[in-house]
Amino acid sequence: MVTCTERLPEQALPAPVSPTKRKREGAAHEEVTPADRGEGSPCRGRRVKRARYLRHRKQVLELRSCDSGVCDLYETPSTSPSTQAPRRVLDYGDTCPSDRLGLQNFRDYGEDCYLFNKSLEDKFLTADCLANQPQLKAESRCKLISWLIPVHRHFQLGFESLCLAVNILDRFLSCTPVAADCFQLVGVTSLLIACKQVETRPPRVKQLLSLCCDAFSREQLCNLECIILLKLHFRLGAPTINFFLQHFTLMRLPNWEPSDQDLANGSKTLTVARSIAELSLADYAFNSYPPSLMAVCCLIVADRLLCNEVCVQTGSYPLSLLQECMGKIDLLVSLNLNSLQCLLPCDLPDKTMDVDN
Repeated sequence: MVTCTERLPEQALPAPVSPTKRKREGAAHEEVTPADRGEGSPCRGRRVKRARYLRHRKQVLELRSCDSGVCDLYETPSTSPSTQAPRRVLDYGDTCPSDRLGLQNFRDYGEDCYLFNKSLEDKFLTADCLANQPQLKAESRCKLISWLIPVHRHFQLGFESLCLAVNILDRFLSCTPVAADCFQLVGVTSLLIACKQVETRPPRVKQLLSLCCDAFSREQLCNLECIILLKLHFRLGAPTINFFLQHFTLMRLPNWEPSDQDLANGSKTLTVARSIAELSLADYAFNSYPPSLMAVCCLIVADRLLCNEVCVQTGSYPLSLLQECMGKIDLLVSLNLNSLQCLLPCDLPDKTMDVDN
C-alpha cells in the first residue's frame, strides 16, 4: 500500500495582522475588519477574504494488480452450483455467425483474410518441437494439453485461445529447453499470453496459480511470460485451426441468402469439427500438419459423423497427405468416440461412420 500524507506543523501561527486594525473576538484570521469597510474606505470595494484554516489532507493510494491487462474487478470462478451460472458443456461462442452483416463481411474480406493467414501458416508451424527437450516426452505434452482443455472451459474461454496457447507452447519448446518440474508453468503462461491476445476478460494470475495448487509464485509466472515473449519475438498472431474451420464452414454456405436451417447445420458441423480438433491438439502425431489441412480433415470427419454429404474443398494438398492425415484422425476418433459423444452439445446420429473404411 502506498500512502501519501501531508503532516501539520506542530504550532500553527496566525498570519500577522496590522496593529492599527480593530479585531472582533473570533475573527483572528480576517485580514480586513468590518470598520475598515466603512464609507470612503479603500477596502470597501475589495473582495472580503474568508478565514483560512489549515487542512489535514490524507490520501491513500492502493496498488491494485492488473496482471491480465484489466483490473481485478471480477470474482474468482467458483465450482459451487449456487454461485456459478449453468452453462453448456461445450460452448465456444460464435460457432457460426448467423447475422447477415457477418456473412456480408465474410463475402467482402473472407478470401483476403484466408490468403493472408495461409501465407503465414508455414512460418508459425512447429514440427517436432520436442526434438531438443531431453526431459520432456510426447506423453508429457499430451498430459499438459489434456489438463489445459478443462482449464480453458473452466474460465469459459474461446477455442481460439486454446489453439493459440498450444501454438505458443510448441514454438517455445522448439527453441528453449524446459525442465520437467516447470512444464506446467509453461503451459499456464502460454494460456495467459493467448488470452491476453484474444479474450476481452483474460483470467487473472491468481486464478491460474490456484489451479496449479500454488506450486508456483506470481514472480515466476511473470518472469516466464517475459521470457516466452522475448523468445518468440512478440510474434503472437499465428493462424490457428479455429480460423480455418470457421472459414471453410462459411465457404460451404450458399452464395445467396442462407436459410436459418443452413446456418444451424453449419453451426452443428463446426461444433463437431472443433471437438475433433480439440482432441488432436493433445496428440503429438498431428504436430507436423498445418492447421488448414487439419481443418479440412476435421470437417470431413464431422460430416461423416453427422451423416452429412461431404462438401469440403481440399485445396492444393496432395491426396496422399490428405489420406495420411485422415487415417490418423479416424483412429483418434475411434479411440475417443465415447468421450466425444459426452463432450458434444448435440446428439450424434445412431449410425455413425465406420472408421475402418
